[in-house]
Amino acid sequence: MTIFLILAPFAAFAALMLVTSAPISLFAGAAIAAAIIGYEVFRGRSVKMLAAGAVIMFSALGAYITLIDGDWSATEVRLAVDIGTLGIALTSIAIRAPFTLQYAREVVDTETMKMPGFMRANYIISWAWTGAFVLMLIANLLMIYMPSLPFWVGLAIGIAARNSAVYFTRWYPAYRRAKYTTPPAGALVSP
Repeated sequence: MTIFLILAPFAAFAALMLVTSAPISLFAGAAIAAAIIGYEVFRGRSVKMLAAGAVIMFSALGAYITLIDGDWSATEVRLAVDIGTLGIALTSIAIRAPFTLQYAREVVDTETMKMPGFMRANYIISWAWTGAFVLMLIANLLMIYMPSLPFWVGLAIGIAARNSAVYFTRWYPAYRRAKYTTPPAGALVSP
């Protein structure tokens, strides 16, 4: 459920870009991100850096394209969103607050947060998402500089990058728990 909420503004933006104008797609992404922030606050959770950044990014791009320069191609708009999202991820890492940390703190217990590898795991997961954002950026650059490339190639790269990051986000914490937790007392340990 959490990953769905995190990705919903970006997924809505991407889907709407296929069927409607850039400003509508951007403002819809901003509205969904704002609604998610409202939902999280209502449930007593914190405002997440990624959601807040999405509201700002989608709103600013939508306003710019609507009021100043409406001649952007769909690929250029997607490229701007990818750069903005990559910027949010890199900023969170640079300020030593990886964007995944806010989500992780809400789903793990206090003992897990105190573990020495907890922050490292969040950095690793944040870097995995940053890598996915870079691949999505590359896919859009390919679409701009190689216009003969079929549209589905860029789309496939973006979907594969996102799905890989989702899989890694689910797999890595389970891997760390299995690797670094001690077996219960009395458990059989094979030599």
